[in-house]
Amino acid sequence: MRESIGLRNPINYFLCPRFEKTFSFLGKKWNGLIIDVLLQEGALRFREVARQIPKCSDRVLVERLRELEEDGVVVRKEFPESSLIEYSLTEQGKELAPIMDAIHSWSEKWYPSDES
Repeated sequence: MRESIGLRNPINYFLCPRFEKTFSFLGKKWNGLIIDVLLQEGALRFREVARQIPKCSDRVLVERLRELEEDGVVVRKEFPESSLIEYSLTEQGKELAPIMDAIHSWSEKWYPSDES
């Protein structure tokens, strides 16, 4: 069975905290969308990110951006001469691009469109 789905060596997921941590932050509500928006749009101000994800409250968006920053996925850049603050992906965050592309492909194949 493992070979039929492309798995060669058995993996003990119970002992893989990195795998668990990755799914924990990717699976947290709004994180995937935030990452996807920043992958598609590049550096954005808070309001621009919020506009792209209208169902996410500002409070939760601030929390998620801080968490993603702590995880090394997002960087917050302040401009000293103004109140401008931009959020963008770190190199670590940008490396999620092929994963996000694969998730898009999978979801387009297996979930019907809500738009009729």
